[in-house]
Amino acid sequence: MTNFRTEKDCLGEMQIPDSDYYGIQTHRMEKVSGCAGLPVIFYPDMHYALAQIKKAAAKANGRIGAMPQEVADAIVQACDEVLTGKYNDQFPLDMWQGGGYTCVNMNVNEVVSNRANEILTGEKGTSKVHPNTHVNMGQSTNDTIPSATHLGMIGRVDKMICELTKLAKSFRNKQEEFKDIVKVGRTCWQDALPLTLGQEFGGFASVTERLVRKLQHLRPGCFEIVMGGSAVGTGFSAAPGYKETIYEELTKQYGEKVSPMEDLFDGFQNPDFIVEMSGTVKEVAMTLSKICKDLRLMSSGPRSGFMEIQLPALSPGSSIMPGKINPTVPEMVIQISHQVVGNDVAIAMAYDEGELDLNVWDATFYKCLFESFQLVNSEIEILRVHCVDGIKANAARCAQEANSSIALSTVVATALGYPMGVKVAHYCEANNKTVKEAVIEMGLMTEEEAQKLVDPMLMTNPHAMAPVVDAFKKEKHVI
Repeated sequence: MTNFRTEKDCLGEMQIPDSDYYGIQTHRMEKVSGCAGLPVIFYPDMHYALAQIKKAAAKANGRIGAMPQEVADAIVQACDEVLTGKYNDQFPLDMWQGGGYTCVNMNVNEVVSNRANEILTGEKGTSKVHPNTHVNMGQSTNDTIPSATHLGMIGRVDKMICELTKLAKSFRNKQEEFKDIVKVGRTCWQDALPLTLGQEFGGFASVTERLVRKLQHLRPGCFEIVMGGSAVGTGFSAAPGYKETIYEELTKQYGEKVSPMEDLFDGFQNPDFIVEMSGTVKEVAMTLSKICKDLRLMSSGPRSGFMEIQLPALSPGSSIMPGKINPTVPEMVIQISHQVVGNDVAIAMAYDEGELDLNVWDATFYKCLFESFQLVNSEIEILRVHCVDGIKANAARCAQEANSSIALSTVVATALGYPMGVKVAHYCEANNKTVKEAVIEMGLMTEEEAQKLVDPMLMTNPHAMAPVVDAFKKEKHVI
């Protein structure tokens, strides 16, 4: 038989199953919850950050004498239990909610309050601890939710930095492994000057390392929050000394300096840091997508495409064509980029639609940003382990492409003038010759000179190529 307790709020009273740690306000919102079929706790970062905030607030209010110490201690214990994940099933609200996530703040207040009351009295209820009076003391949804969103980012950003650093190392390893494999470059999908496969992968490594630096630059913003501003930035309802003390407690809990934003009114009005963070996560997703599009092209074939590299075979690629293998990991990364770009657009719209003294579109910010974090952080490891680390080079194919490219006529243009380079290129096209064959047949170079100058590998190193061309031009009296 289910036991019930009676709870009251400003709208009336309700019978609550005594097995539930959440209370009347959460039950009210459950009735209009469930559009996404995805609870906010699916990304638990906000709830855990709220528990850290409630814990710090209780400690602060206890220290300054605004709350009985036994109540503060019980709230701290309840918050520590929430942080273990023990009460995750007590946070049932759906991701999409109106009211600036007031219901999420109150859901946490109710769970912490009922557990704290249980610690002190042996039963749930409000006889000793009240969700609004005690757990929410000195706070408002308007400062707790934006602050929890910032603090919740810390672990996600740290993971992204870690995963990107590992991926960059994998690209650097491939740069070294492929440093002696020359291939044709491609611009506008047309043959261009040669480069090494290692140089291409070095470019992948460099941009990945740059993304790490951008995230490291943004990371301190996660620790700048609006606690102490209460409902609109004035700090009304907070006891003297509360603001300073809660930041001391949060700094202890996080092990890094947590600070108020320079202007709390600005912080309430403008969640631009979320826009900036989303844009950087989008940049990560799009950069990885671009790299994966390159990997798809470079591995296309295996007999009728570019065929420069071979990606790890992970599963059959067709239900009817035996032997077909698809680039499944790169295609997953590309699809995730589509979603992350969409999330970033939604975040931009939510930022633009904030009015007056508070931006209330916290659900859009949280759902879209943390979905992007989740997707991108997960894909980076999969991309590294199941794709990049296992890439093999088709050295013979790369060399064949490099040596047969008419773009090698650029060396003729450099050594003997652009018009002569054009003539050589046309000769190659008309006679189906390589540039090396053409310059010999046209009497522009001896076989020895052609072997020396029309060398794709030499052309990948301008420091080595320049003196060779200079010596040839002097010998031919071009200069």
